[in-house]
Amino acid sequence: MALSDASAVSKAVLISGAAKGIGRCLSRTFLEKGHRVFLLDVDEAELTHTTTVHLREHSDRLSSGVCNLRNASEIRSTVAQAAAFFGGKIDVVINNGGIAHPYWKDDVSMDDPATLDQWAAYMETNLTAPFVVSQAAIPYMKRSADAVATSAHEAAGPCILHIGSFRAHQSDPNQEGYASTKAGLLGLTQAMAISAAQWGIRVNLIAPGRIHVEHECKMGDEQGKEWGSVGDDVAQHATNRAGRPEDIADAALYLVGAGFITGLDITIDGGALKQKNKA
Repeated sequence: MALSDASAVSKAVLISGAAKGIGRCLSRTFLEKGHRVFLLDVDEAELTHTTTVHLREHSDRLSSGVCNLRNASEIRSTVAQAAAFFGGKIDVVINNGGIAHPYWKDDVSMDDPATLDQWAAYMETNLTAPFVVSQAAIPYMKRSADAVATSAHEAAGPCILHIGSFRAHQSDPNQEGYASTKAGLLGLTQAMAISAAQWGIRVNLIAPGRIHVEHECKMGDEQGKEWGSVGDDVAQHATNRAGRPEDIADAALYLVGAGFITGLDITIDGGALKQKNKA
């Protein structure tokens, strides 16, 4: 079910980590559906390219802000900037931003004390930041108690989506920092879904598997890259193809419009978790 089928009303959508990869695809998809989008990212060069070149045709419905997700003050001020762009109201928050590389740097393992700094970076960026972004956005999202009580038959209301990973359930060696934060997002999703119910806000999580996003960036545009040039992991998926960023965007569209779903985590991995590794 597409979001346009669930609601004809343009929504105000805040997306972190929106300049490239899955986040860029999410931004494009929601704009193509007629929504307004605020892109948040720490990479100013990629953000500028995405907003002024890649998404140029949607310039009347998008804005952006450079933000370090390890800085709570920056997060709060940038979320306030987004709310001002939207006219004081935020309908959807997608916490996509984070450290995407799942392994410790320099091919080290967890017995190396040097990983502690990386551990802190994973925690602050992948787990604390989604909490802070959500916390900063809630004042612009929440409904009054009376509005919540009378909204049972209305279209789906405000929602928060966390972008996790199938690595919360299955790990390769040397992914302790990444996998721990993605598993932590599961607990955060469940707790927030219950706590935010009082304000009429739903909270869900999408856990991508291996998604090919090499083309979703400034260099990809300049080199004319397309998703079709996939890697060598097709055999690891029961769907007989690799993952597309659009697969995640489709799930996000559905969950934004699914008013009876909250506290759910949905894995989009082409069946990889269900398939035993071949000897």
